[in-house]
Amino acid sequence: MTIAVSQPLLLEKFLHLPYIEESPAWEFINGEAVQKPMPGVQHSRLQFRLASVINSLGSIYEALPELRCTFGERSLIPDIAIVKTARIPINEGGEIPSTGIEFAPNWAIEILSPNQGETKVTRNILHALRHGCQLGWLIDPAEKIVLVFRPDRLPDEFAGTSILPVLEGIELELTPDTLFNWLQR
Repeated sequence: MTIAVSQPLLLEKFLHLPYIEESPAWEFINGEAVQKPMPGVQHSRLQFRLASVINSLGSIYEALPELRCTFGERSLIPDIAIVKTARIPINEGGEIPSTGIEFAPNWAIEILSPNQGETKVTRNILHALRHGCQLGWLIDPAEKIVLVFRPDRLPDEFAGTSILPVLEGIELELTPDTLFNWLQR
């Protein structure tokens, strides 16, 4: 009897697969291609409003929704990647490339979608923190909490009127109450 053992997918091969940018996009985690769940209206509204608010502040950072971030043998797509504008690569023509970035974002924000497990998303944030990310948020609309991850301490839980921590240089005072009120009509 012969047993076929499948070879793990390599990151370089994954990045050349023709379907990885289809909606919803695919991520590369631990040698496997994993499709992100389709976001719902709550997820989409939080993602849009939060990125818009951060980008309206005129800071040295840009909030980029669904940006492919490849680093540490993974290729992840945070719901919002906040990156220092000066770090965004420029090609020979002076334009930003059409592909993603090859480093961890300064701040990764994930928004739980219905039927999405916290563990996978938490592991992605922890991976980013291990590779230079300075801040991670896990937004849970069902529980109305934001878990905040930093590289030097245990996660913190924020709810209600607590001011959420942001990157130095971003002048934003946002509470979970304000964030989740965006889900009201």
